[in-house]
Amino acid sequence: MKFEVNYKEKLYFGIMTVISLIIYGATYFVLGVFAALFLLFRIIVSQLMIGFLKGNAIKVSNTQFPDAFEILQSHSENLGLKKAPAMYVLQGNGMLNAFATRVARKNFVVLYSDIFELAYEQGKDAVSFIIGHELGHIKRNHVGFIKLLLTSPARLIPFLSSAYSRACEYTCDNIGYNLAPKGAVNGMLILASGKKLYKKVNVENLVNNPKDHKGFAFWFSEKVSTHPHIVKRLAEFNLHDTDQPEQTEDIDPATFAESADKFKPKEVQP
Repeated sequence: MKFEVNYKEKLYFGIMTVISLIIYGATYFVLGVFAALFLLFRIIVSQLMIGFLKGNAIKVSNTQFPDAFEILQSHSENLGLKKAPAMYVLQGNGMLNAFATRVARKNFVVLYSDIFELAYEQGKDAVSFIIGHELGHIKRNHVGFIKLLLTSPARLIPFLSSAYSRACEYTCDNIGYNLAPKGAVNGMLILASGKKLYKKVNVENLVNNPKDHKGFAFWFSEKVSTHPHIVKRLAEFNLHDTDQPEQTEDIDPATFAESADKFKPKEVQP
């Protein structure tokens, strides 16, 4: 079978091929420049973060807050981490929070000082849960560069990034619960009502109050947030298994450090 190919087909095919190659090349070049700038930015931020922590925070070790260091080591071992991350106590100007991060190929856990004080004022359980939660982010590699790189383009899709972040928080709550079940409820209540009033909160009423947990405002405010509502996070815990023993007002810091066996989890969910 003989047929004639129109000469313009070849001409336009050649033109389109050249243009496409130019676009592909320009795209890869732009992506390469973007990746290089992003990597440079990460390096600079990492060095600034490390320098700031070393110069302004207290590193937890076997000579600085050795009781908390014991919890860190025990939890890290229970989670199967190759190496316990460096943990710092940082003045947070009243903020009750903590976070995990990875900079310069090293993992870090940072506890703001106000929440860390609970270890010495109210006992170990709540802070043990908080440390376990932050180690969960490291265990699941939520702070790793590869996951950040793989998910960055998809973060442009509305609500998807927030939904993923909330799911990660639930996972880390589960890890923290398995590592320190007695501190799970109090650890969460501290974030909601502070380090003094949390002891007076009626947990059952807070969780089982459907009138306050309905409506567009309740739903939408969570959808745009990186963290689930605290009442929903509390509902994930088995409240009967997390009943707290009565706390005394003054606890000798020496009693805070106990056998590592008491920090072993029942089961950490994969």
